[in-house]
Amino acid sequence: MASVEISEPLLHDADKIKAVESVDQVPEWKDQITVRGLVVSAVLGSLFCIITHKLNLTVGIIPSLNVAAGLLGFFFVKSWTGFLSKLGFSVKPFTRQENTVIQTCVVACYGLAFSGGFGSYLIAMDERTYKLIGEDYPGNRAQDVINPSLWWMTGFLVVVSFLGLFSLVPLRKVMVLDYKLTYPSGTATAMLINSFHTKSGAELAGKQVHCLGKYLSMSLIWSCFKWFFSGIGDSCGFDNFPSFGLTLFKNTFYFDFSPTYVGCGLICPHIVNCSVLLGAIISWGFLWPLISQHAGHWYPADLGSDDFKGLYGYKVFIAIALILGDGLYNLIKIIAITLKEISSKSSKQSNLPLVIEKLDGESSEVTLEQKKRDEVFLKDRIPNWVAGSGYVALVAISTVTMPIIFPPLKWYLVLCSYILAPALAFCNSYGTGLTDWSLASTYGKIGLFIIASLVGSDGGVIAGLAACGVMMSIVSTAADLMQDFKTGYLTMSSAKSMFISQVVGTAMGCVIAPLTFWLFWTAFDIGSPDGPYKAPYAVIFREMAILGIEGFSELPKHCLAMCCGFFVAALVINLLRDATPKKISQYIPIPMAMAVPFYIGAYFAIDMFVGTVILYIWERVNRKDSEDFAGAVASGLICGDGIWTIPSAILSIFKVNPPICMYFGPSLSS
Repeated sequence: MASVEISEPLLHDADKIKAVESVDQVPEWKDQITVRGLVVSAVLGSLFCIITHKLNLTVGIIPSLNVAAGLLGFFFVKSWTGFLSKLGFSVKPFTRQENTVIQTCVVACYGLAFSGGFGSYLIAMDERTYKLIGEDYPGNRAQDVINPSLWWMTGFLVVVSFLGLFSLVPLRKVMVLDYKLTYPSGTATAMLINSFHTKSGAELAGKQVHCLGKYLSMSLIWSCFKWFFSGIGDSCGFDNFPSFGLTLFKNTFYFDFSPTYVGCGLICPHIVNCSVLLGAIISWGFLWPLISQHAGHWYPADLGSDDFKGLYGYKVFIAIALILGDGLYNLIKIIAITLKEISSKSSKQSNLPLVIEKLDGESSEVTLEQKKRDEVFLKDRIPNWVAGSGYVALVAISTVTMPIIFPPLKWYLVLCSYILAPALAFCNSYGTGLTDWSLASTYGKIGLFIIASLVGSDGGVIAGLAACGVMMSIVSTAADLMQDFKTGYLTMSSAKSMFISQVVGTAMGCVIAPLTFWLFWTAFDIGSPDGPYKAPYAVIFREMAILGIEGFSELPKHCLAMCCGFFVAALVINLLRDATPKKISQYIPIPMAMAVPFYIGAYFAIDMFVGTVILYIWERVNRKDSEDFAGAVASGLICGDGIWTIPSAILSIFKVNPPICMYFGPSLSS
């Protein structure tokens, strides 16, 4: 993953882990997949792809939108059926199973906007990123440039995105029933969907939808207002709103008035938002000003702001060191947990965070409900030969196709990647089930370094980036599929309908994700260091590929030592988080979240921190309301700002500039 992945807060309270109401009749798997559900999935998938692209190309932090997908799916279909009923038409009842299929389809669709690399490894191949690093930079060759094209990006997604779906299908019973892995985000989404389809839950859902609609409208109006007053000028617009007059933070720390980032702050855990702010303070408040004082000694003073031999090099490589340190620590940790639990004879009695099957005071109805769930989950089997033959067929197609799209990536390297991929996909899916943290980007980076070093200077950059995409796509979609199996299990949805909706959603994503990215690519100056869509991870991923083949010889003075220090610091911080009691570890920052502002700036840190402050106060004033409506408010803010991206892009394509330029500057002292 080219970004930090954040999921909904885990469900700890026992009263939230209730069995769903008994259902006498569960629809057949064919009836769970409806035309209206697919139409709604396509609409929501398009919206969430736009939101994901915007976040990918600006800050790189992608909050989980699973709950928003379930809530909006409920809203659209309920509105649809209610409207038709008033016109006198007979409509099929809207079931929790259909709601689950919509949510699964939407998540599979917008997931490709992330794992497809549109903000990371794919555009790391383009000419803009090549020139940003420098034409004379060792290892950065003009031959290693492939500019984005709608056709080859779509083809790439088609040949790699479906493999992860087939790699772990035979293990769905082991992961969900035998190991009883929690998949906290999948469990949270299932509980939400189940609550919608009860009488009391429907009333709450109606209030949540009303809340979401209100804040979506407010966000849309505010985004339009921001655009209207952000006319042409060197320093015009709210996007360049200056600092609060603090000298260390000048032109970096400012409140961007962004509904998207405030919404992210409401969704992301407090520790993530605080980690982002801490990283911004450390880097832009202290470290970069300190290094800047040594310009002319540690590095030439006359270098441009995007020259890797100057301050820019410190920013990029220290961020990489933090990201790799955090990712590798968690990768080793999760693999160790996986091997330990698999080899343990008493794994079923271990301390895994299992879903509570029976609570104090509950009747035997819970046990009957559990049996019903097991029966539904196992009823519509997906034959192992289908999974096996599907994977082999897709591997054959991809092994032939990938070298055509990326010539330096030879067929035997692709084949080796696909032989290793199922084992890595299992580790990632198992780890996600335990911790709710997908490490797809870490697996991708490992593939990048290995393949880049094997290919060498003659094409290693492109081969490494393409291999990163292959690995990320497989392990990410495999984890998403298993998480959706968990959601389907808890909502009594057929495993077959879950798998088919994943396939359909992935097919939608292969078309919608490139098209929505192309909207951004055509309308905005993607990758410009001075623009709003900096695509920060593009430079980072290309630099990692170059490092894989060239090493660290050209870094500015003391940069390598600092990178090693921050790499070790990431390991130590993670070790402290695991070694200390929960009451202490909950206040220890997350290195990967800290790393984001190191490179891309601190402009979004205050926005997210404002979101977390609002949520914190809300929790203290009325915890019940905050739990019920914070997700709806956040979804409304994010979706409203995301919707405005469409008309904003269209206006930009037609060269329509905002009519008014408004600029706020710090007061001048005499």
